Amino acid sequence: MRNILLTSIAVLALGNIATPAFAEDSKTSEATTLAEAITKGKAKLTFRYRAEAVEQDGFANDAFASTLRTRLKYTTAPLNGFFGVLEFDNVANIGGGNFNSTVNGNTAYPVVADPQITEVNQAYLAYTGIEKTTLLAGRVAHNIGNQRFVGTVGWRQNDQTWDMAAMINSSIPDLTLTGAYVWNVNRIFGNDHPFGDLDTNSFIFDARYSGLPFGNLAAYALVIDLNDPAVYGLSSKTYGVRFDGKHKVGAGDASFIYEAEYAIQSDNADNPTSFSADYLHLSAGFVVGGLTAKVGFEQLGSDNGIASFQTPLATLHKFNGWADKFLGTPANGLEDLYFSVSYKVQGDGAMKGLKFDAIYHDFSADFGGGSYGTELDLQISKKFMKHYSFGLKYANYQADGFGSDTQKYWFSLGAAF
Repeated sequence: MRNILLTSIAVLALGNIATPAFAEDSKTSEATTLAEAITKGKAKLTFRYRAEAVEQDGFANDAFASTLRTRLKYTTAPLNGFFGVLEFDNVANIGGGNFNSTVNGNTAYPVVADPQITEVNQAYLAYTGIEKTTLLAGRVAHNIGNQRFVGTVGWRQNDQTWDMAAMINSSIPDLTLTGAYVWNVNRIFGNDHPFGDLDTNSFIFDARYSGLPFGNLAAYALVIDLNDPAVYGLSSKTYGVRFDGKHKVGAGDASFIYEAEYAIQSDNADNPTSFSADYLHLSAGFVVGGLTAKVGFEQLGSDNGIASFQTPLATLHKFNGWADKFLGTPANGLEDLYFSVSYKVQGDGAMKGLKFDAIYHDFSADFGGGSYGTELDLQISKKFMKHYSFGLKYANYQADGFGSDTQKYWFSLGAAF
C-alpha cells in the first residue's frame, strides 16, 4: 500500500487551493448593463488531485483512491448591487484503485468518501446595495467560524453546500451578524447516495464581535429540523458561546493563545429521543515565530448513554482526528485530549512557507469514562509559485475499545487560476 501511494506521486495532476468565501465574490468593478455584468465577470479554474490509501483492521483489502477534482467558477460583475455566482464541479477517478466511495458498491474495501460526481456546487444571487449588508439566496458553500457546527467539509473532493437564504450585516463596528434559513443540505456523497441530500427546515444565527482588546467573542444558535425519518435523530437545537484570543508576551514575537467554548444541545422537531447534552472546548498554547504549540480538551457530552451531542453540519474531518473515526459522536459521548505542534518556515528562500503539523489525540467516553483509543496525525504542506500547492498527510488510529485500528495516507497536488 505504501508503495502504491508513493507511485501515485508521479502522476501529473493538479488540485485547488481553498475557494474564497462568497464575500470576496463581489470584488469586481461595477457594471452598467446586464450584458456588461456578464462579460466583465471573472472566472476561476481550479484542480485538486489526491491519492488516498487506507489500511483498516476488519477488511481483507486495503483501499486506494486516485481522484481529480476540477472546479470552474464564474462570478458576474455587480450590477445595481446584484451579482451572481455559478460553480461546477467534476470529481473523476484516474489511474485505477479500489475503494468504497459510499455509492459504488465496493463494500469489501474501506471507505474513501470521494464518489465520482458532476454537479452544480454553487449557484446563488447576492445583493450588496444596502450598506454593510449582504443578502443572498441559492446554493452556497459557506463556512461559519471555525466550522465546528457549520462547514463545507473542504477536505473532501465534493463540498457540503447549503440551499439557503441568508443575511450578513456588519453595520455595528466590529460586529458581524449572520442569519440564515436552510431548506436543503447537499452533502459530500452526491445525489446517488440515499442521504446525499437532507431536506430540512433549519435556522442559523451567528454573532461575532472582534472589538475586545484581548480576543473575539461569538454567540450562536443552530436549530436543525430534518424531514427524512431515517435522520430524525439528528434534529436538534444548539445554543453556544465562544471566546478566543491572542496576547503578546514580552518584547519579542511570542504570544499566548487561548480559546474557550461552551454549548448546550437538546432534541428538536421529530427527534424520537428526548435528551440534553453539553459541549465544551478549552485550549491554550503559544506562538513564537513560525512555531505554534497547543494543548486542548474537547468534550461532546452524553445524556447518560441515551444520546450524545452531535454536529451533523460541521466540517468533521477538521476535528477529533484525521482518521475520521468519530464522524458521529458515540452514544456515550466523546472526550478528546489533544496536543498539537505546528511549524511554518519563515524568512526567504525556496523553503519559505513549508509547514509541518503534528497532533496527538487521546480519546475516551464522556459517560462511563472508558477508553476509545489514540491517534497520531502528521502533515507537510506548502503553497508555491503563487498558483500551486502540495500536501503529504498521515493518520494512525489505535483502537482501545472503539472502532478498529486504521492508518490513512494522502498525497495531494493542486493549482488555482
